[in-house]
Amino acid sequence: MKIMGLDYGDKTIGVAVSDEFGWTAQGLEVIRRTSKAADLARLQNIIQEHGVEEIVVGLPKNMNNTIGPRGELSMEFAEALQTKVKLPVHLWDERLTTVSAERTLLEADVSRKKRRQVIDKIAAAFILQGFLDSNKRR
Repeated sequence: MKIMGLDYGDKTIGVAVSDEFGWTAQGLEVIRRTSKAADLARLQNIIQEHGVEEIVVGLPKNMNNTIGPRGELSMEFAEALQTKVKLPVHLWDERLTTVSAERTLLEADVSRKKRRQVIDKIAAAFILQGFLDSNKRR
């Protein structure tokens, strides 16, 4: 069963997809946001292309575990996505995933321009991998 991970942001949506076994997450693409309808349509296409059966949306929490305005927007997006695609959508704590993705890209000596192009899909892969790893332990 394939699972899709999303890093939902103001300007972009990072997309990652798991392998068939749900063991590993791979960054897939970065969607440049244009409109809610267009964003949801693109995600629906990806879901169909990859046979996705579940979705994980990163939930940006504050360091004190509260949910701020950014988290509320992610929750609204997750709800709209679930309504549109009729698949289970899970929210996953994404604290520090972008920081971890940035650090990984810096350690790999990726140029600043290239980092900007891929950081969101790497963050989506970190979100999805965290979810996958958590499910393995259950």
